[in-house]
Amino acid sequence: MGSLVKDNDTKLPSFYPKSHIEGEFVHLDKIPWQPMPEPFCKNGIRWKLLHVSPELGSWTAIFDCPAGSSFSSHIHIGPGEYLLTKGRMDVRGGDDEGGDTAYAVGYGYEPSMALHQKTYFPVDSEFYMTFIGPLHFIDDDGNTVAVAGWRELQSLWLQQTA
Repeated sequence: MGSLVKDNDTKLPSFYPKSHIEGEFVHLDKIPWQPMPEPFCKNGIRWKLLHVSPELGSWTAIFDCPAGSSFSSHIHIGPGEYLLTKGRMDVRGGDDEGGDTAYAVGYGYEPSMALHQKTYFPVDSEFYMTFIGPLHFIDDDGNTVAVAGWRELQSLWLQQTA
């Protein structure tokens, strides 16, 4: 197999299927913050939905988390990766409870089926995260409160920004 690009032509070879999905650039300052509603969180977390990828089942967002805020109990159905750009995040109870305490600037990975009883922000914090698959929010007894994947979050975002 030879080079994929021939004679400075940027077209893909014919053996690759054509994609109907366009690339995308989002300038964060041009997107308004929206409140992340309960049952997903407590105490004023805001978010910006940056991208949804139906073909992968993923979604990407940035979150602004004021001191004292937290995400409700949830299970990561698929893996996720995050970059804590500001502040501190106590994941799975933080270091004191056998979890992780993340400090900015830091990277984290959450495997499929990771259970988070509470993700807490003791100081003003911000993080960027890509989720593959939905989050399954549960109550204290393990009952389903909501299952939120790219489709549900895109719908929520469109309602909030309409």
